Amino acid sequence: MVRPTFWRIRDQAIEYQLTGAHFRDQPLYLLLHEGLGCVDLWRDFPSTLSQALGAPVLAYSRIGYGRSAPVSLPRPVSYMHDEADLWLTEVIDQLTADNIRLIGHSDGASIALIYLAGEHHRRHRRVDMAFCLAPHVFVEPVTIASIEAAAQRFDTSDLPQRLKRYHHDNTENAFRGWCDAWLSPAFRDWDLTALLPQIDTPLHVIQGEDDEYGSAEQPRTIAELTAGRCEISMLNHCAHAPQFDQPEQTIQIIRTASELL
Repeated sequence: MVRPTFWRIRDQAIEYQLTGAHFRDQPLYLLLHEGLGCVDLWRDFPSTLSQALGAPVLAYSRIGYGRSAPVSLPRPVSYMHDEADLWLTEVIDQLTADNIRLIGHSDGASIALIYLAGEHHRRHRRVDMAFCLAPHVFVEPVTIASIEAAAQRFDTSDLPQRLKRYHHDNTENAFRGWCDAWLSPAFRDWDLTALLPQIDTPLHVIQGEDDEYGSAEQPRTIAELTAGRCEISMLNHCAHAPQFDQPEQTIQIIRTASELL
């Protein structure tokens, strides 16, 4: 495992990990983790991806996750917008790469879409492509049901102990911040579809046919409403994490799309 290091952003410690040598004239792939993710929970995906692409891959743990600074609970319904508009913009400003390619998973994919629709991206245009793995752009009953099941496991199983291996003192922050926000009544109206027409950056959406957190309506909606090119890959024998359920296919999709850009 590569030893993580830290940025100091807005007086908060942000854990990050860079895999592979970084040269300014080559693209950098920036990983945005899911609602229970962090640097360590990408497992060996960053190193495998970096080797396959011959390019640097950088992952960071959002505030309240992994070894990053804690966050106050409860998280607001706007937490993904806050991440895109504040923290992700600050992270991108830390980077020296001229061409950044976002790879977001679940919440991270939604954060990527919000960022691409925002003012910072329109002004700087440093992201030239994004890969959205199992994104959410509106709330579905299947998503809520799966999060309710996860909440029950957190309360009745060893899930907190297993998550503590990765989130350390942020375990409660990570789980409750994600779960309680999604299960709050106010979150039923959370919807990104109005932002999608503002996105003209090339996208590739990758989703499992057996995704337990979202239906194929999510990628179809993104492809229908975004202004730029959007490709969809639906993977067989794949649930909510294409990077782990079908890693070879996922990496091949990313590599092929990158070569065609």
